[in-house]
Amino acid sequence: PPPANAGRAPGPPDGGWGWVVVFGAFISIGFAYAFPKGLAIFFKEIQDFFGTSYSEIAWVSSIMLATTYGAGPISSILVNRYGSRPVVMFGGLLCGIGMISAAFCTSILQLYICVGFITGFGLALNLQPSVIIIGKYFLKRRPIANGLAMAGSPVMLCTLAPLNQVLFDNFGWRGSFLILGAILLHCCVAGALFRPIGAATTTVKPQVAGEGKEALKQEVTEDAVEMGKPTSVPVENKTEEEGGKDCCEKINQYLDFSLFKHRGFLIYLIGNVLMFLGFFAPIVFLAPYAKHTGIDEYSAAFLLSILAIVDMVARPTTGIIANSKWVRPRIQYFFSFSIAFNGTCHLLCPLASGYTGLAVYSAFYGLAFGMVCAMLFETLMDLVGAARFTSAVGLVTIAECCTILLGPPIGGTLIDTFGDYKYMFIKCGAVMVLAGTFLFIMNYYNYRALAKEEKERKAKEDDLQSVRTESEGRNNWNKEAAKDGTELEPLGEEQGLKKEMNG
Repeated sequence: PPPANAGRAPGPPDGGWGWVVVFGAFISIGFAYAFPKGLAIFFKEIQDFFGTSYSEIAWVSSIMLATTYGAGPISSILVNRYGSRPVVMFGGLLCGIGMISAAFCTSILQLYICVGFITGFGLALNLQPSVIIIGKYFLKRRPIANGLAMAGSPVMLCTLAPLNQVLFDNFGWRGSFLILGAILLHCCVAGALFRPIGAATTTVKPQVAGEGKEALKQEVTEDAVEMGKPTSVPVENKTEEEGGKDCCEKINQYLDFSLFKHRGFLIYLIGNVLMFLGFFAPIVFLAPYAKHTGIDEYSAAFLLSILAIVDMVARPTTGIIANSKWVRPRIQYFFSFSIAFNGTCHLLCPLASGYTGLAVYSAFYGLAFGMVCAMLFETLMDLVGAARFTSAVGLVTIAECCTILLGPPIGGTLIDTFGDYKYMFIKCGAVMVLAGTFLFIMNYYNYRALAKEEKERKAKEDDLQSVRTESEGRNNWNKEAAKDGTELEPLGEEQGLKKEMNG
């Protein structure tokens, strides 16, 4: 038999080339999150150019964000099939094509297609693979690595907000879109850094006696996913099962629908779907709100930079705090608090007066936004584990895309209806406070249920152990009794002969 460790895939190195991968994820995640927000700089001018309303122009970012999240399952399937590197490189190419095409649009509908769908789908192919590959390279330092990679969003937003204003002043929105399309091609370079982990040493794990073909297939599939390589199974299994597989089974090979029976996953999914109804709308309308109050263009763009600078510090700091021994065992509570804190900032925003008040709001909003984003995927991995994380990300993002799609247009409709931005901020704040409260209560229930199940499992193991010990003791007693009986048999015969002789 092969040695015990001969066929095992190498574990996460927690360093080395992993830090280069974090840098690549920093770039790709930064563009995926920051780019739809940075486009808000152009909305006022595009709105005047095409003569559209607030709700109509809000659909540009809304469609882009919804496509980025809704295409999550497709991205997850492509990662499982081809690995993270080619998927991210292809996504960067799509981003560049979408923005360059948008520079030649003549209607708002064409902008929906080029910026919303094409660029949004390219960003989706950047986001999920970047998050997934960090989970393959890191285990003990995973919260810190996620925090550093997620810091790419505020860094990019801090850069893009003033850059977009400068580009618009010098080249107009069409020329700016051409330049931004070229900048997005850097995602291809970031994807080239996503080297598959241990690709040269992948072999089949040795089997324990009693495991069948299904166990072999499952372990080989998990190893292939860990390597970021195409999934392959033994030939004999393929020939036996390929003919009997229907479409649902083939889809389930890449997306684990059994997660919908997972209690913690369902709690996370419901809370996040509700949260995203008010998560992105405030940042999309922050710069237009500042311009509406009479603040000049560069000062309005600088509000996004203030938000991004605070967010930049908040994400890695949150990762360090979440990785501490006091917070990590109960990280779901920390996540719930972050969401409720985010909503509270929006509820207080209408009280801000003047540029100073908006700057203070932007700072607190950046802190709350960074806390949520730093733990968004870490809490999901904490619930479902690294092996099922790829499928979980895909299923969560496709469920979230509906509320992401509706959030900014609902905010724009409120602005068009009442002629005031405060109702949009109040709506977003109330929704997020409700989502944070729901997650806190349900996670408390989930933690108690898990503790009870663990206690019952240990009690059952103790009972089985006591029954096994009692059975072994009885068997030993029977063996000793049988042994003593055989030794006493000759003595019994001699006593019988003496009785016969005396008679």
